Amino acid sequence: MRGRRYGRKGWGRRRRRGQIAVSWKVIAVAYATGCLLAVWLWQAVHGGAAPGMAVAEGPALEEREPRLVSPAGIENETDGEESGTKRMAGTGGQGGEGRKAGAEKREEKSEGKREEKGEEKREEKGAEPADAQLKISIYVTKTGKVETVPLEMYVAGVVAAEMPLGFRPAALEAQAIAARTYAVRRLWLGERAGKADVTDTQEHQVYLSVEEMKRLRENDGEGWEKARDAAARTEGQILVYGDEPIEALFFSTSNGYTENSEEVFSVRRPYLRSVRSPWDQAISERAKETIEFGLAEFYEKLGVETVPAARGEETAGIRVLERTEGRRIKTLLAGDRRFSGTEVRRLLGLRSASFDWKAEGGRLTLTVYGYGHGVGMSQWGAEGMAREGYGASQILAHYYTGARLEQVSKLAIGAEKRL
Repeated sequence: MRGRRYGRKGWGRRRRRGQIAVSWKVIAVAYATGCLLAVWLWQAVHGGAAPGMAVAEGPALEEREPRLVSPAGIENETDGEESGTKRMAGTGGQGGEGRKAGAEKREEKSEGKREEKGEEKREEKGAEPADAQLKISIYVTKTGKVETVPLEMYVAGVVAAEMPLGFRPAALEAQAIAARTYAVRRLWLGERAGKADVTDTQEHQVYLSVEEMKRLRENDGEGWEKARDAAARTEGQILVYGDEPIEALFFSTSNGYTENSEEVFSVRRPYLRSVRSPWDQAISERAKETIEFGLAEFYEKLGVETVPAARGEETAGIRVLERTEGRRIKTLLAGDRRFSGTEVRRLLGLRSASFDWKAEGGRLTLTVYGYGHGVGMSQWGAEGMAREGYGASQILAHYYTGARLEQVSKLAIGAEKRL
């Protein structure tokens, strides 16, 4: 209001009385305003408070920083796993302690997710990558040489040699798993056969060499594909009991029952128990065989020097003292000597230790039931189950009591067995 009253001339007159005082007031106000503006400009540019001034706290440093990518790429929301992994490899040494702490928290939070995702990927592949790295050496009797092949190729060679390739896929797959398990157990235990892990004979498992597999592929492409597919569809799968691969024994044909392991091999295995196997007798050509011996020849093969006087024409001095749970002969009395059923089988060259006999006219007729030692999986029993619609896992569960399927990659096997 005073400016209007005095105008320019009034201001000039007032100036003489308070010129100095007015000038200092203007200067002080201008200076204070300038300082305030400078402070707020500094804060706006640098995002923090000027020295000596308190401002409201902003977001924590960890929240403002971008998220770190985990080694597996799980935390990256926009890129795939591959790019996330590559980017993480180049970030060493970057960021402060606050960023490091934030990364550790996020790593802990996502650890379970990464493990779950890893398990899902392994299931999609059907086997752990380590499975394909196992190798096994085989002594080939025909050439006298040792050949070393990947485990899965060996399994295909065993399936092709041990089981008729006209069998159903489920039976072939069960055979593949049993063969793989038997081999893996030897590798796991460190057992050797001279300079090789196994031989290609019945001492371990019959196996077609690389050259023989090549000829099979050329002469019977369909049969070779069945053996190869059985190994591929079960890749890496083995049978375990507890934490150990089982001794996955198998044989051709049962007498209607399998046998307890201790009755044949003197070692009790909880998973090698006697079970019913009714399928064999109906479909296997090896289910029954008849053999004739002269009575003198019979005793001679058993090593009995004196042929006892027959107390009855039907028995010819032979008597079963005890049978096994698998309905095979456990103890036999011939003359004055006792024999185990497995011993009689070996000495007479019988297909199995399950037999009966009839004596007539100085001759002995033996009827033998089944083929093989009878312990573990019956191959013809597996085929019978497959024909009724059972899968490989069900077949194996029936013949190997209490065993379960597992991936071979979860076993610790020496590095020298890796490719």
